[in-house]
Amino acid sequence: MTWQMVDAGWGRRAVEFATLSEPGNCREYVAIHHRLGVGEADRLLDVACGSGLAIELARVRGAMCSGIDASPRLVAVARDRNPDSDIRVGDMQALPWDDETFDVVTSFRGMWGTTPTAVVEAHRVLVSGGRLAMTVWGNVGKSPGSWMLTPLLWATDDKVQHQADMVALGRPGLGEAFLAERGFEVEPRFEIPYVIEYTDPETYARGLASTGPGYESIQTIGEDEFMARATELAAMHARDGLPLRGNIQRFGYIGTKR
Repeated sequence: MTWQMVDAGWGRRAVEFATLSEPGNCREYVAIHHRLGVGEADRLLDVACGSGLAIELARVRGAMCSGIDASPRLVAVARDRNPDSDIRVGDMQALPWDDETFDVVTSFRGMWGTTPTAVVEAHRVLVSGGRLAMTVWGNVGKSPGSWMLTPLLWATDDKVQHQADMVALGRPGLGEAFLAERGFEVEPRFEIPYVIEYTDPETYARGLASTGPGYESIQTIGEDEFMARATELAAMHARDGLPLRGNIQRFGYIGTKR
């Protein structure tokens, strides 16, 4: 799959992703920015920036931000949220910035074990001593909120396996080795707070349908079936007077350019 094809799944419901799905990532974004100590002196690049919420939060801390994503429709939202930031449509495996441009590069589940060139590119655009922070999925199946990602398993077997290959860096030792092999001094992995929350079963179904993996399931079983099954699943977990809520394990890595 070429990077231009990402927009088909991630961009088709860009506004719903930005307003229904991405806000749940705030805990993850804030935790990484806090751990890095992002501040006014930092030139920060967010790779696979999506609809730009992480950039917006980094700007609150005073960072000068740039971003890149493969989806033109998500980038349109990101630019609307961050009109003074340099946000581009492009390939994270061929970053359109010069060597040693940034102090910090972040990627929130945007870089995978299947995209090593993106890490090489992040290393290239960082200054000496600059830091890369990336997050990855942990053991989703053993997480308390694993039921909330069940609809993503309704895709074809090969697409589900591809998802599993992408998230392999969450296993002990793999992420550290992956970054170290590409020129980073790596801190031990650490757990990141992450919670999925939705107001009701219907909104939950819409939120998942706005994601790339959700789209892969929709391609397999059809949109109407996906929405009906996801709504029914969430209704089984609804709690009177409380949001739908599930904790999912995620890990973070921070590497410093040697």
